[in-house]
Amino acid sequence: MINYRVQNIEGLVSQLAASGVTILDTITSHDYGKFVHVLDADGNKLELWEPA
Repeated sequence: MINYRVQNIEGLVSQLAASGVTILDTITSHDYGKFVHVLDADGNKLELWEPA
């Protein structure tokens, strides 16, 4: 799995979903940041992370 550090995870997930990207779960929040998992065009699982 590849992990990408992002800003504004909510906005990014909205844009990705509108573009047809498969969102695997909902955004989860932890003390150290927010996370969500998506699939890329090749079916690879990607983790998006917005640090706290």
